[in-house]
Amino acid sequence: MRSLIKTITSGRLRAQVVKELLSILRDPRSRMIVFVPPLMQLLIFTFATTLEVRNANIAVYDRDAGRWSHELVARVGAADFVKQLHTVHSPEELRGLIDQRKVIAAIDIGSDFSRDIAAGNTGTAQVIVDGRRSNAGQITVGYLNAIAADVGAVARPDTRVVSPVAVRHWFNPNLIYRWFVVPALSGILVFFSALMITSLSIARERELGTFDQLLVSPTTTLEIIVAKTMPALAIGAVLGLMMIAAAAFVFHVPFTGSFLLLLPSLLLFILSVVGIGLMISSVSATQQQAILGTFAIGVPAVLMSGFATPVENMPTVLQWMAQAIPLKHFLVIVEGTFLKAMPASDIIANTWPLAIIALVTLTMATLFVRSRLE
Repeated sequence: MRSLIKTITSGRLRAQVVKELLSILRDPRSRMIVFVPPLMQLLIFTFATTLEVRNANIAVYDRDAGRWSHELVARVGAADFVKQLHTVHSPEELRGLIDQRKVIAAIDIGSDFSRDIAAGNTGTAQVIVDGRRSNAGQITVGYLNAIAADVGAVARPDTRVVSPVAVRHWFNPNLIYRWFVVPALSGILVFFSALMITSLSIARERELGTFDQLLVSPTTTLEIIVAKTMPALAIGAVLGLMMIAAAAFVFHVPFTGSFLLLLPSLLLFILSVVGIGLMISSVSATQQQAILGTFAIGVPAVLMSGFATPVENMPTVLQWMAQAIPLKHFLVIVEGTFLKAMPASDIIANTWPLAIIALVTLTMATLFVRSRLE
């Protein structure tokens, strides 16, 4: 610890930190690349990344043409998620629309649909879903089931035995998908930015030949690691704060937690990512190899972080592997801080794994760089 404090306060280290900052921010194009693309991606991905089904095309094959089939078709056509209703007159025409991906689902209403309802029986309509879009198809089926239930309630109001269930959604009452996506995207984009900056640092010096100068300089391995860490930590923190501010003030995601707890969690998250980036950079001979290593690590990390699918749904081995991914723990913190005012105990439960990951990765990066210097 004493050697670390001495290293941080040394003038030689300050000169290296300044050099690292200048190498990243001196060129106006480099500044644009560091700050502008992540913010643009936040704006674009917020609207592009959604599991909501909108503007869906639905096909209807009505073989009944009775009162209640007309009622069902009218309600489907008036639904907010439906863009266009295609009326077909044969099974072949229905199949063709699905094969050509012109509709996501089709409703096949039997010829006895209205007659069965009038006789007090259950009317049956078949829903055919395009399985190539399984997630959107299942959501569409849920919407159509709700519409069919409403038609059934109108057709037979006296046969409802079970009272309707009152559903409440905690933390996101109106299920606004943006409230979930924007905080998560903030963590993902900071993750890739910090990973890219640090993974290119040592590889860039190796390509330029300046890394060889370290061999004949009095610079210690610890000074090199700290000098590479500080600029990435500062830039990542600025990007993270800008994205958190955009989530709260631009996209109006409610911030219900404590900023004083979120800020150290953000810094610890970036520090753990910087350690991974330095490991990639220390074993890369060129910047091209560093970029490939970044995507080789980054893409699986996002997929296993719980952003798209719950970690609990993964096989047990992958669940254990996900515990070593910093993004997995930070997503829990940032989403919980925004939406549910996550208490300090829960935040600490997700920050201590970040501390362990940062300690391990920075130690490994130090060993890799030391082996290169020797």
